[in-house]
Amino acid sequence: MSQPTLFLTVGLPGTGKTTAARRIETEHAALRLTKDEWMKALYGDENPPAASDVIEGRLVEIGLRALELGVNVVIDFGLWGRDERSALRQAAADRGASVRLLYLELSAAEQRRRLDQRQSEAPHTTWQLSEEQIASWAAVIEVPTPGELDGTEPVDAPPAGFATWDEWRHDRWRPSIV
Repeated sequence: MSQPTLFLTVGLPGTGKTTAARRIETEHAALRLTKDEWMKALYGDENPPAASDVIEGRLVEIGLRALELGVNVVIDFGLWGRDERSALRQAAADRGASVRLLYLELSAAEQRRRLDQRQSEAPHTTWQLSEEQIASWAAVIEVPTPGELDGTEPVDAPPAGFATWDEWRHDRWRPSIV
């Protein structure tokens, strides 16, 4: 059995993560785990943050199990924080998988154009996003370093208060809303 790969798409809404994830799914026979598809199916026009975190966590667990079974996986939900990426990089390594990070970025104008186009052409796949939301998210994303992107940078130690990345991951992506 060959070493499976965990593909991580990183970027803000409208930058092309899902398009890239679909390409990876096809080219690498990867299980694609796209959070927005699950959120839309379960919550329609609502987008409750607590549910979003739980769905991300469930998708992470499914993805990690697939890696254990030797299946390539592509996780498609932004991963704006370095801690999220570090936890997933470590979890993949613990399962004998390699990791490939793909960071997608666009100018603010092109991002807005794509978001408006998606809202116009396929409103059932997305939510209306305000300029304020987009700007606030752009201010908090931790852009991956070159070493994260090419895999040469070691995974950071877990944040203070956590002995392992698994412990942090289970705290970040809780198993239920309650």
